[in-house]
Amino acid sequence: MIFDKLKKFDIVFDSAEVDCPPVYSSGDVVSGRVVLELSGESRVDSLKLHAEGFAKVHWTESRSAGSSTAYTQNYSDEVEYLNRREVLLQADNGEVTVLPAGRHEFPFSFQLPEETLVTSFEGKHGSIRYWVKVKLHRPWATVKKLKKEFTVIEPIDINTPALLAPQAGTKDKMARAWYRNFGQVSVTAKIDRKGYTPGEVIPVFAEFDNSTSRSIVPKAFITQTQTFIARGTMKQKRSVVATLCGDIVGARCRETWHGRAIKIPPVGPSVLQCRIIKVEYMLKVCVDVPGTSKLCLELPLVIGTIPLHPFGSRTSSVSSQYSVNLEWLRMAIPEQPEPPPDYSSVVTEEEAGQCSNAVVPQPAEDLSGILERPLMAFVQEFRFRPPPVYSEIDPNPQPLNMRPRCMTC
Repeated sequence: MIFDKLKKFDIVFDSAEVDCPPVYSSGDVVSGRVVLELSGESRVDSLKLHAEGFAKVHWTESRSAGSSTAYTQNYSDEVEYLNRREVLLQADNGEVTVLPAGRHEFPFSFQLPEETLVTSFEGKHGSIRYWVKVKLHRPWATVKKLKKEFTVIEPIDINTPALLAPQAGTKDKMARAWYRNFGQVSVTAKIDRKGYTPGEVIPVFAEFDNSTSRSIVPKAFITQTQTFIARGTMKQKRSVVATLCGDIVGARCRETWHGRAIKIPPVGPSVLQCRIIKVEYMLKVCVDVPGTSKLCLELPLVIGTIPLHPFGSRTSSVSSQYSVNLEWLRMAIPEQPEPPPDYSSVVTEEEAGQCSNAVVPQPAEDLSGILERPLMAFVQEFRFRPPPVYSEIDPNPQPLNMRPRCMTC
């Protein structure tokens, strides 16, 4: 039997780097070979390849149908992105093919669809995966199957007008205790653009006006929201991926951030084009308002894969200085930052109430088949240096006795 004589059965993708798995995008050609190593002469009916790509979501929720009746509601959906078949070995007349002992390689090649694919993703309630499956058929034996996944990263270029546009906002809230007002807290924040890539630093410009009689502490967070959609129902998972804590703002005082830095960790890119799975990011600038719920100002972010060009446009010159040359910020950012807080400490009470109404807690379930595997973020490295920063100081000062004097002096 070939099962006894099969020493090796493997799928090898062609890659420019031996130790680095290939990464593809829409329209690319996926190529490789199926390797068979036989210890003796073996008979084979066929060797077939099937390439597939799916976005899948699944979760369950407990429902009540009365005082003593409960049941579990299942939610699932899927979207197909790739379906290609190829026969690697099969005799034309349907007879058995005899392979001699030794190593045999069967090359394969297929092109990914030209239309936009969706970036590979692994989440709590769903995934976006692409794989190649090979089936080895032989006489009087069970089918031997082999499956190997590959990564698709759909490019997101942040050098576009929409993602280079500044993001800004203002929000305020009144501090109350019972029926008395103790003053107002307002937050104004701005970032220089909407699109960033992992590893970049976001300079946050903000102003906190505390008109109350108590101190407040401003903070900023980068949050990730994973949204799963099935049968008209939505399930979300939120988490904090980066934090920034400011100085205490005293009673009836004002604090200004002149580009306080918050660094984006190595997270996956935004997923915005899938019908059933979305991954979105947000910068939240928050303060705890005495006597009432948290005040949070939200600025949308898009995490891309193509970094900012250092000389892409006149309007993005300031952005280039932050995103390309980060040497001057290393002393300001600790090498081992504190872990981000739980998401419940960031959201307001209103948001928490909305989430509790929209999402029903579910019992623990085994989702090991589709969940919780790391997604690598592929980010290019720039080696260009930005132009020097403008300075108000004259690099060639004149001696005091040579300077022109005012007529009134």
